[in-house]
Amino acid sequence: MQKYECPCGYIYDPAVGDPENGIAPGTAFEDLPEDWECPTCSLGKDEFTPVD
Repeated sequence: MQKYECPCGYIYDPAVGDPENGIAPGTAFEDLPEDWECPTCSLGKDEFTPVD
């Protein structure tokens, strides 16, 4: 699954999810709620870029 990086350096890894914010492991970035925000800096998911 594709990982995505926030400009602040936080990387969303679908294998890990974001359990502290109710996102289960295995949740693809595309399946995150539209109002999901970076848990580190609160930027919206539209600010994230794919990571190789």
